[in-house]
Amino acid sequence: MKSLADLLSEGVSGRRVLVRADLNVPFVKGSSPVEIADDGRIRAVLPTVVALRDAGAKVIVISHLGRPKGAPDPAYTLAPVAERLRDLLGSAVVFASDTVGESAASVVGELADGHVALLENLRFNAGETSKDDAERGAFADQLAAFADVYVDDAFGAVHRKHASVFDVPARLPHYAGGLVLREVEVLRALTTDPARPYVVILGGSKVSDKLAVIESLLPKVEKLLIGGGMCFTFLKAQGYSVGGSLLQDEMVETCRDLLERGGDKIVLPTGVVIADKFAADASVRTVPATEIPDGWLGLDIGPDSVALFADAVSSAKTVFWNGPMGVFELAPFAAGTRGVAEAITKVDGLTVVGGGDSAAAVRALGIDESGFGHISTGGGASLEYLEGKTLPGLSALEN
Repeated sequence: MKSLADLLSEGVSGRRVLVRADLNVPFVKGSSPVEIADDGRIRAVLPTVVALRDAGAKVIVISHLGRPKGAPDPAYTLAPVAERLRDLLGSAVVFASDTVGESAASVVGELADGHVALLENLRFNAGETSKDDAERGAFADQLAAFADVYVDDAFGAVHRKHASVFDVPARLPHYAGGLVLREVEVLRALTTDPARPYVVILGGSKVSDKLAVIESLLPKVEKLLIGGGMCFTFLKAQGYSVGGSLLQDEMVETCRDLLERGGDKIVLPTGVVIADKFAADASVRTVPATEIPDGWLGLDIGPDSVALFADAVSSAKTVFWNGPMGVFELAPFAAGTRGVAEAITKVDGLTVVGGGDSAAAVRALGIDESGFGHISTGGGASLEYLEGKTLPGLSALEN
């Protein structure tokens, strides 16, 4: 696939460049005015936007935010993102109040060389996510009409067959941004010939969300460490009571099968932090993972589990981590995620944080991002790549 460097070498001064970014950032719940909780994804695309702006391009940034139902919804406007992008760039960002309507046409038509515009949420248009090729293509035609060139730097969206990701590059000369290229480079290192020992740490709430990647990685790794809410379904599969902890009953047999096939490759927590309710002011105890009392729920892995996981990664040469170890957003249940993250930063080898909540946890807990080899911006995309799936956005860039 052609790169941003290729495009810059061809010259972009005066050309309209449509940049597909992933600006799907979380907002602080209930904040007024709206406050962005984690601007990591905005920061990640800055190098591409700055390079194009400074080379004299007319930069038209497009992105989705949340999951509106194909129509404008004030809860998902990109207006606060435009303000943050403006602050980070240190220069003007013109915001269009629609994506392909009168406002967007006016903003793009008046955009000067070396200036940046952000169009409103792509998903305010039903054509963006439509499964109908004609409807999706019609929306892609409208987007493509705004530009001379297309750059995809939204790795977090490349696993979606959406108009702005899959159909627009078929209509314009297309290039991969630096972020996308780096993500692919790192994921190839994880899947082709990773340095060993290779250890994977998976957390998060549901086994079903991670089943495909577990199936794919289990034969390829030395150790698979499982924390987060999903560990309780595995503990149940071993015959233990998990009290009121998160449990996927329909996945118990699947977990039992995985444990039998994985043998000592699969490592579960030995101790967990439990609470009498899901709240920061709950009564909290640490107990063996095999002795969770009725009515209590596990919300984090315990100190002995952190030590166990830290020991497992200490000699690793490749580590991939996706999913927090507990409810890190609440202070009493953040120590597990913090401890495992800090252990990963001490690894002498390639360490990859697989985006999503893991990347958010790193920033929320104040852990130095430079301690990791790579922090992905696309949790779902990273997992699907590791599963061996074809990602529509990448295939579109390769054509």
